Amino acid sequence: MAPIYVCDGDDDCGDGSDEEKCSTPTCGQHEFRCNDSECIPALWSCDGDPDCKDKSDESMERCSRRTEPQKPRCPAGEFQCGSGECVHMNWKCDGDADCKDKSDEANCPLLTCRPDEFQCGDGSCIHGTKQCNKVHDCPDYSDEAGCVNATKCDGPRKFRCKNGECIDSSKVCDNVKDCKDWSDEPMKECGLNECADNNGGCSHICRDRRIGYECDCPSGYKLLDKKTCGDIDECENPDACSQICINYKGDYKCECYEGYEMDPVSKTCKAVGKSPYLMFTNRHEIRRIDLLKSEYTQVVPTLKNAVALDVDVSTNKMFWCDLAYINKASDSSQQVTLIDSALHSPEGLAVDWVHKNIYWTDSGDKSISVATGDGRKRKVLIATELSEPRAIAVDPRHGFMYWSDWGSQAKIEKAGMNGVDRQVLVSERIEWPNGITLDLSNRRLYWVDSKLHLLSSVDLNGDNRKVLLSSHHHLGHPFALTVFEDRVYWTDLEDEAIYSANRLTGHDVAKVAEHLNNPLDLVVFHEQRQPKAPDTCNMGSLPNGGCEYLCLKAPQITDHSPKYTCACPDGMELGPDMRRCAIGEPVTLTVTEPNVSMLCHAKTFPILATVVIGLLCTGGYLVWRNWRRKNTKSMNFDNPVYRKTTEDDDDEIHIGRHTDTIGHVYPAVSGSHSQPFIALPLGGGITDSNSHWYSGAPMLSSGK
Repeated sequence: MAPIYVCDGDDDCGDGSDEEKCSTPTCGQHEFRCNDSECIPALWSCDGDPDCKDKSDESMERCSRRTEPQKPRCPAGEFQCGSGECVHMNWKCDGDADCKDKSDEANCPLLTCRPDEFQCGDGSCIHGTKQCNKVHDCPDYSDEAGCVNATKCDGPRKFRCKNGECIDSSKVCDNVKDCKDWSDEPMKECGLNECADNNGGCSHICRDRRIGYECDCPSGYKLLDKKTCGDIDECENPDACSQICINYKGDYKCECYEGYEMDPVSKTCKAVGKSPYLMFTNRHEIRRIDLLKSEYTQVVPTLKNAVALDVDVSTNKMFWCDLAYINKASDSSQQVTLIDSALHSPEGLAVDWVHKNIYWTDSGDKSISVATGDGRKRKVLIATELSEPRAIAVDPRHGFMYWSDWGSQAKIEKAGMNGVDRQVLVSERIEWPNGITLDLSNRRLYWVDSKLHLLSSVDLNGDNRKVLLSSHHHLGHPFALTVFEDRVYWTDLEDEAIYSANRLTGHDVAKVAEHLNNPLDLVVFHEQRQPKAPDTCNMGSLPNGGCEYLCLKAPQITDHSPKYTCACPDGMELGPDMRRCAIGEPVTLTVTEPNVSMLCHAKTFPILATVVIGLLCTGGYLVWRNWRRKNTKSMNFDNPVYRKTTEDDDDEIHIGRHTDTIGHVYPAVSGSHSQPFIALPLGGGITDSNSHWYSGAPMLSSGK
């Protein structure tokens, strides 16, 4: 017999010899000693549930005196309920009834918090940035409840104690109390096989566990109410409906979200509104493809190295990164440079179409930043634990931003649009996550991995991961992607083409356009891609939410989350009112001057002059190097955004190809839905005057 069973209070030998000559155990101050010398928590005594093997904790002699408890006199720091019991004083007026008669929530004042504050469970208010910061700022710890940072205790190999602790399931019912509240060793359930009695109430399969049991179903069935198995409904098939699937007994029904209509022929959901455009960059231009009219046209010509692209549909504006600049325009004649300083290698760009801010990633200084739509106010939100940040996408309705990082520890991350509550969504089976995009209607994130040649998706919490397509042929070196209706679109640098596939299954792969000369970022221009939502920073009487500088949407984690928070420029911090900005405390340097003679001072004059001249030369060199860096066009990446070669200014808009023809102007090509668009370089301009990228104005033209 194992030593662990000796003197454990159980007669394991049958003759009681394993329990002889055992010392009498002593119980702790807060424990109750059973008549058989076992110790249990004192709170388990007289609770109506026998926990001692001899049931002495629920004996009439001990518990009869508690049948009519006298109203106790509560100690300091506790509240006496009308029903007699005592509760912690912090539980009074916390919005949750703790007394049996709910007297702790009677006659409580109605507390409200500012829109940029978080309301704790006890009604007190803290600043919104303190929610989910891994520090308990609320007295009741409610500011950290529901955060993703909380310890997960899921799966068959984990067991959650009643007090919230997480232990290995192998430690349950092993005669060792691993949970501090001893909930892993319930005497009545350990060793009990519930499945032996009426199959545990399960209609098909009963699986006994160390504590409790589980009902299961054979293949082709699923649990309906944790005990009864039923037939699998059709809505579990992702291809059953385009958007909404409603299951009925023996049947199902498909419906569409607001802003979409059911196509009577294909039974898929189609967006209501204007014709959708697919817009993309190819280093030197921004181009568009009308997905309905089969028109392929030019939008903005003569760019240096346009990589990242996004749009604001409501204002008919497009934003793009060109070298170390961020620009916007309605058409090529109205280009405006928004940001032209402190940018190194901006590779990802996202527009907050609700609050009119722009977000971007910079792989040069490894940061994620935000700025107002006019570029006048900006701030670095995240500058730590970033290696090679690339694509970025935002969800202004729920206050979250998402980005990819293809560095040595590749991952896809998520954080609030104000930079708080950062969390990793995907970190396994991922190498070069280039493009990401959001399907806001169905709450999923899609990405392409150019090293693993995968098109995948997860929900916006990082769960329910699916691989839609694995193909070296169609995903040779994918760069960016977007989703619209039932299709997902992506650019491929190796094949110089744009592909599409079914967003639910990855089937029905089609080539939308080919011979595109380095197609990079792409977006869909349509109002349903940017659903309307209230601007929380300008809903009240205070403009910009009362913020002196930036007003940023806060992540909506719980119903009590702040709607927004204020932010200050780099180098400044929020003042006591959490709205105005103040300069951070400067670093004070103490310098001790040496005691030297006038002769020594005189001798330092030539040295000082030499130092000044040296500093001027160094400054001049740095200015020259910065100018040279901006005009030297050579880069090399393992996972390239773009590859530049040194070119003369007269020839700056030529695109190098492995063919004999070089050019940058392409005609509008029409074709059937089954055939891809083909871009052919010509020397002339575009003459079609009946289309424009958003408004029907004349198309842009250029000549070479």
